[in-house]
Amino acid sequence: MATVVRENIGLLHDKLTVKVSKDDYYPSFDKKLKEYSKTANIPGFRKGMVPAGMIRKMYGNSIFTDEILKAVEKELYNYLNTEKPEIFGQPLPLTNDMRSMDINNPTDYEFGFEIGLKPDYSLADLSKAKATLHKVNATDAMVEEEVGRMQVKGGKMTEPTTIDNEENVINVLFKESDADGNETEGGVVKENSVILKYLTAAVQKKFKGKKVGDTVVVQLHKAFDEDKLAMMLEDLGFEKNDADASKKYFKLEIVKIGLVEKRELEEGFFKEIYPGKDIKTADELRAAIKEEIRHYWDGQSRNQLQDQLYHYLIDETKMEFPAEFLKRWLQTGGEQAKTAELAEAEFPAFSNQLKWTLISDKLIKENKLEVSNEDLREYMKAEVMRYFGSMNMDGDTSWIETYIDRMMKDEKQVDSSYRRLITDKLFNWIEGQVKAKEKEVTAEELAAMQHHHEH
Repeated sequence: MATVVRENIGLLHDKLTVKVSKDDYYPSFDKKLKEYSKTANIPGFRKGMVPAGMIRKMYGNSIFTDEILKAVEKELYNYLNTEKPEIFGQPLPLTNDMRSMDINNPTDYEFGFEIGLKPDYSLADLSKAKATLHKVNATDAMVEEEVGRMQVKGGKMTEPTTIDNEENVINVLFKESDADGNETEGGVVKENSVILKYLTAAVQKKFKGKKVGDTVVVQLHKAFDEDKLAMMLEDLGFEKNDADASKKYFKLEIVKIGLVEKRELEEGFFKEIYPGKDIKTADELRAAIKEEIRHYWDGQSRNQLQDQLYHYLIDETKMEFPAEFLKRWLQTGGEQAKTAELAEAEFPAFSNQLKWTLISDKLIKENKLEVSNEDLREYMKAEVMRYFGSMNMDGDTSWIETYIDRMMKDEKQVDSSYRRLITDKLFNWIEGQVKAKEKEVTAEELAAMQHHHEH
């Protein structure tokens, strides 16, 4: 009779030894051999009339091995289903010598497996979490910057004869030269475009009043501020931190002058920007933009708060893992085998991900957080409306329900939507357990805080 013996071999790391006797596998081997005799197609013999000895010789060893392994697998999973140990993934087979299986000497066989056990742990106390909700105010300056960007985007390019505006877009031919503008033999020659305001104030003055065909000699590090200089060096074929290249002189020949004529703030323009809103005045446009900016930064503030709470739970919830088992699982458990070195390098991130999975699963289970079919449908409907929102649907949305019916039959779509919704519900619950202090910050400060973690 088959048996399973369990023994501890490390931290949360056990070995299961499955032992099968002749009685566990031989009857099914004998039966399978007879089935082969009835169905085998072998030249020179009628179907079902192949001698048993020939079938045994041709197929016996592989059938024998298969039936032993099936008996082992059956006993292993019977044990796991009965004892229900809390394990990670699937049992991993230990090195087993298959050569000992002898069809002519059926006997008892043992197979070893290792299992990694989930740890017992207590969740960090969320009421003790010190969190800050960093708030960004939607300022008038932000609104004006966005209005200007929209006007430029919706505007049209003109070609003035002279450079007279810091918004002028200038196509220039860069020719490497000396300080007097004498071109360097074999030097860099490349056409590029710059906006006048991206040049330093002193160099902007040199360009004012110039026409197509005129030239200006500049030294790169004096023509561009540090952030723009790195970009220009790369455009010209140098390394962005090349100090020697930044001191080179270039003669800039003006090839073309452009200026975007900004779009007028009028009702037709407002309808292009917000087709679904009845915006008639510039003040109404600014109010709509301000609301969008506020909504965006409120979302970013919440993301950053969630990031703090994620790290609090990860850092303050203490749990141990069967590291050696999991590293071996990383090597063999995926679609492609990995080296021990790669598994070792990936383990810290993998164990954090595993830790978060255990924490989130426990919180979801203990607090009975659920996503209903109705939740899924409403979420999908909102996504569809957002996607088609900019299109004119003439008020006929009857097709949406049929469209969502199809989406609900797509397993990937349902799984993706479920994960988003359950994560949202989980973080809503977590936020409710914490008293976060509010602190006003700038948009730049909040952007610098973002960790962009996937939870």
